[in-house]
Amino acid sequence: MRMGRFFLTGAMALMLGGCFGGAKVPATLLSLDSSAPPLAQPQRSSAAGQAVTIDYPLIPKELATTRVPAEAGGTAVSYIKDLMWVETPDKLFQRLVQETVLRTTRRVVLDPRQSSLDPGLRLTGSLSKFGYDAGAGAVVVRYDGALSTGGGSRVETRRFEARVPADGTARSVGPALNQAANQVATEVAAWIGG
Repeated sequence: MRMGRFFLTGAMALMLGGCFGGAKVPATLLSLDSSAPPLAQPQRSSAAGQAVTIDYPLIPKELATTRVPAEAGGTAVSYIKDLMWVETPDKLFQRLVQETVLRTTRRVVLDPRQSSLDPGLRLTGSLSKFGYDAGAGAVVVRYDGALSTGGGSRVETRRFEARVPADGTARSVGPALNQAANQVATEVAAWIGG
């Protein structure tokens, strides 16, 4: 019985290590938290075509990980030591934008899995920067959004970017990324309006 538990524990540790690319997992993992004021009345309704669905943004390979990238020059990418997300930035950013739009507009906000309920506005885009820029001494969040109406009769695009100073350490980069991501999410919510 003890041998079975030992092997099970060892197997689970190996699987967890594989989830993080074999890297040592920090004591805490980061997430994004909306800085928009919480809702007093979260119940909403909308006319057909007025709800908004927020899709997961496309991300480049260097962001398709739970590690936080640090750009050093135009072509070199490393990762911030002792700093990891709880999940990949595309999922974290999508939920942050979703929550910010919900808190700052009057729109009904749908998850991509609910989009068949109302094919109203749809926000898609790409998250091309979400990390530390060593040359600038700041974190950079860059999102290129595309907002379309139901049926695609009208499409708008817009680039959003925020920079917040940081020193390249896990202690400064995590909070700076949360601040920059919230700035971008707030601008996206204002663009969607309603």
